[in-house]
Amino acid sequence: MTNALVNRLPAPVLALAAMVSVQIGAAIAKTRFDDVGSVGAATLRLVIGAIVLALVVRPRVRHWTRAQWLGAIGLGLALGGMNVFIYVAFASIPIGVAVTIEFLGPLALSLVHTRRWRDVTWAVLALAGVVLLGVGPAAVTAVGGVVFAVLAAACWAGYIVMNRHVGAAIPGVDGLAVSMLVAMVVALPFGLRSAVDGVVREPVLLVVFGAVAVLSSVLPYALEMLALRRMPTRVFGVLQSLGPAIAALAGLAILHEGLAPLEIVALACVTAASVGVTLSARRGRGVRSEGADPVPS
Repeated sequence: MTNALVNRLPAPVLALAAMVSVQIGAAIAKTRFDDVGSVGAATLRLVIGAIVLALVVRPRVRHWTRAQWLGAIGLGLALGGMNVFIYVAFASIPIGVAVTIEFLGPLALSLVHTRRWRDVTWAVLALAGVVLLGVGPAAVTAVGGVVFAVLAAACWAGYIVMNRHVGAAIPGVDGLAVSMLVAMVVALPFGLRSAVDGVVREPVLLVVFGAVAVLSSVLPYALEMLALRRMPTRVFGVLQSLGPAIAALAGLAILHEGLAPLEIVALACVTAASVGVTLSARRGRGVRSEGADPVPS
């Protein structure tokens, strides 16, 4: 994709392409869980993504303060936990269900910061989605997967908070590059052995997870950055709300994972609640930062 072509594409197309890329990467990774395990897959993605980003960015850390280091480490812990937990969830529940649950993290964070009574409606709608997921077949047959998706949601909320802090404290993307290395270190003790064993048996996995790292990290970050330069963050936030639906479609197309009717209704509730909160908050003080956080899962 050349620069000229990218510049001609509308910003919403770039934002949607970023989300599609993330979920296709996740679905491709799940196809190789039998070879490396879910944590091994998360580890390979983080290792390759962190190394590529570090080589490209070459972060300058010599003069960092203690606060900057702590911020980057905190962001890395959230990023590592989010990636590992959501991949473990993928192993036992459909990607569409897992991402819907994970999306409750940033949605809850937005609702916590609201001061409008009308947003209670969106909170109730999101709660309805949670209840429906709780009685759906995925939750009933794979409680562990739901629990790990909830942990991923908590890490995503932490990622948003820390990402804003690091973005303000460290110029450029140096903080993100260091945080990716921290996330890699978080995953290594849990997934290194299964990842190495899988790669030794099938070296082509390095190519597969290299593609996953590009699809799930490098390409989405670049597309989102370009999109945000040319579109209001409120619109970007609304488009992000399509994440669970895109994840469900990726799971259906690549993994043949269908969703039960209750799960589809739950997905629609969470998506509608996210759109409603984003639109309702357009006059709020935190709109720019709330809409600009990328979807890194």
